[in-house]
Amino acid sequence: MKNTLLSTVLVSALSLSSCNAQDDDTTTEVSNEEKVIQLLKSIETGAQEPAAYINPNNYVQHNLGVADGIAGFVATLQALPPNSAKVNTVRTFEDGNFVFSHTDYNFFGPKIGFDIFRFEDGLIVEHWDNLQVKPELPNPSGHTMTDGTTEITDLDKTEKNKELVKNFVTDILVNGDMSKISAYFDGDNYIQHNPNIPDQLSGLGATLEALAKQGIFMKYDKIHTVLGEGNFVLAVSEGDFGEDHNSFYDLFRIENGKIAEHWDVVEKIAPKENWKNQNGKFNFPK
Repeated sequence: MKNTLLSTVLVSALSLSSCNAQDDDTTTEVSNEEKVIQLLKSIETGAQEPAAYINPNNYVQHNLGVADGIAGFVATLQALPPNSAKVNTVRTFEDGNFVFSHTDYNFFGPKIGFDIFRFEDGLIVEHWDNLQVKPELPNPSGHTMTDGTTEITDLDKTEKNKELVKNFVTDILVNGDMSKISAYFDGDNYIQHNPNIPDQLSGLGATLEALAKQGIFMKYDKIHTVLGEGNFVLAVSEGDFGEDHNSFYDLFRIENGKIAEHWDVVEKIAPKENWKNQNGKFNFPK
């Protein structure tokens, strides 16, 4: 069965690639964002056609639990329990050749995830993601990990907002310079979607203080990439939370030059001996 599906996907992908190369003027254009939405939804529906948006000859996988190439993608779909997968992509954004998405999954159990796809010539050639088990209850302020606004605004401020987020993560989360934190927020106003932290900047501070009293500390070591569209910016970082070495994906909404809202997904990085590919979790193009 797996070999049959893989053959079908490869034939479909090669056919689409040929069509794109030879018939660009007559083929109905599908946006890269829509391609991502369709591909992710195919995990639930089993539709084979969206896999044709993956370059069959060049697909680099950075999910360390999935083998490289399109064969690894298909093998993962085959391993899912029948009719178990659910996919609700809540947000998608585009930054140059990158599309990044925020999705509510049932993927080997309920999870929230961020996915990043890199495109070349209309086909997906690279994929990164971060997945976290979905909590059963909202956070202390009643928010889930995906609710909140989805409207993209301030497209002319994309680069300025990316710089703001990069500076915030560097100053506060990497360097730990808490004396600068108030400059990034509008007073105490701050909507929080982390499952364990309440709203308001004071809520964040109280939570971090309580964790520190228990000997649990969060420390970011390095920012690997910052992507954005308008008022939304995603920062991908690496660091430690307690005893675990983690990948941090933080999505921020910027309003009037200040951080107004935050969603995140934290994933423990698997030991290298358990990796199914050797592409690395954070190997982004420079």
